Amino acid sequence: MNNPLVPAGFPARVGVLGGGRMGAGIAHAFLIIGADVVVVERDEASAQAGRERVKSSAAKSIERNPGGNLDEMVSRLSVSVDYAAFADRELVVEAVPEDWDLKVTALRRVEEQLTPGTVLASNTSSLSVSGLAEELARPQDFLGMHFFNPVPASTLIEVVIGKQTRPELVEQARSWVHGLGKTAVVVNDAPGFASSRLGVAIALEAMRMVEEGVASAKDIDNAMVLGYKHPTGPLRTTDIVGLDVRLGIATYLHETLGERFAPPQILRDKVARGELGRKTGKGFFDWTQSPE
Repeated sequence: MNNPLVPAGFPARVGVLGGGRMGAGIAHAFLIIGADVVVVERDEASAQAGRERVKSSAAKSIERNPGGNLDEMVSRLSVSVDYAAFADRELVVEAVPEDWDLKVTALRRVEEQLTPGTVLASNTSSLSVSGLAEELARPQDFLGMHFFNPVPASTLIEVVIGKQTRPELVEQARSWVHGLGKTAVVVNDAPGFASSRLGVAIALEAMRMVEEGVASAKDIDNAMVLGYKHPTGPLRTTDIVGLDVRLGIATYLHETLGERFAPPQILRDKVARGELGRKTGKGFFDWTQSPE
């Protein structure tokens, strides 16, 4: 039975492909508004790890904002290693790593399970939505829904419209974003969309400034936080997102938009050394201590 808390017109049965940090956050966001959510992962260990990430995220949010029922929320969550678990979903969001071949393979496997008209969305932060759609049998049912980390607390979702996305799906997606308690920014498909393109441009210039000895990472970030009211500086944000992720996006934008997005050597070197940011304990800041 569908949860009566689900807003009218909102998908009551949602699927998420990938139970990593982003996928778990996306699943949590849909659980908050009452949806039944299934997370599909590549193997049983990854599926159970994804379940624990969602449960942990939900528990922390209830601690911060008492009133939710963790047991009830988790009762609407299931995990699987079988793509057939998506067969009855009204919306499926793909949240696998930002790799073209991986996403194409994953999206095709998901689409095979869906009935015509079921919406398939990608959480890609930079790859061409129109290009991904060309790899699918029903491109009209596909669009980008770019969530931001941490998903439950973030107030933004970038809705990316591909060349073949059916027009009515745009307003439908916008209403879903509103139902999640977030704001939609609707953009036409272009490399990096709006958010990644601007965010990466600022971050790459900040990296060049560190590389050139203009100022420390801390002082560069403070200039943006205190002078321009950014909630987080571009280098600390890079650490949170992951330097490997930022390098992948910058490489793609470099290939599609030109030299202004060329990854600085400092970024390449840090990734080569395994300094990927918060997830490894070191990036532009030391996360084994306070990065402030």
